[in-house]
Amino acid sequence: MAVVIKKYGNRRLYDADASRYVTLGEVAEKVREGAEVRVVDAKSGADLTQQTLTQVIMEDTNAARLLPVPLLHQLIRMGDDALADFLGRYVTRALELYLQARAGVGAVGAFNPFAAAFAPADTFAGFLGAERGHPPVAAPAASVSREVEALRREVDALKKTVRKRRR
Repeated sequence: MAVVIKKYGNRRLYDADASRYVTLGEVAEKVREGAEVRVVDAKSGADLTQQTLTQVIMEDTNAARLLPVPLLHQLIRMGDDALADFLGRYVTRALELYLQARAGVGAVGAFNPFAAAFAPADTFAGFLGAERGHPPVAAPAASVSREVEALRREVDALKKTVRKRRR
């Protein structure tokens, strides 16, 4: 089901279907229930879905606490294009790995630093940026180990958050 939310200049969100104002938490709940939410500027009709859903993630789930301050500084310094490329590639792939591990598919291989040596070349190359015309990036073993450890910590933090929400 598609839900249209209008965002007003005063930052209030109005659910046109329910004919009432809603909070970011209520928008998040609609998405969790399977709704395809679309947020539009009430005055101009501009699509604000991406910005609003990002705000939902950062505020509703306390996701900001998962991002260390030095990383935030680096992301801001990268600029819009580099940041979009990084987030588009890295975060998407990290989430895919997390969901696979959570589902039990490839749980060991997803977090094994040696799994890449036995994985199909296109899978590992895709993770490192060879898709979309980017040349593959060589990563030293120590760097990969640090990245794997960082991913483990992020997954553990996400698991704790999910467990708390289920209670």
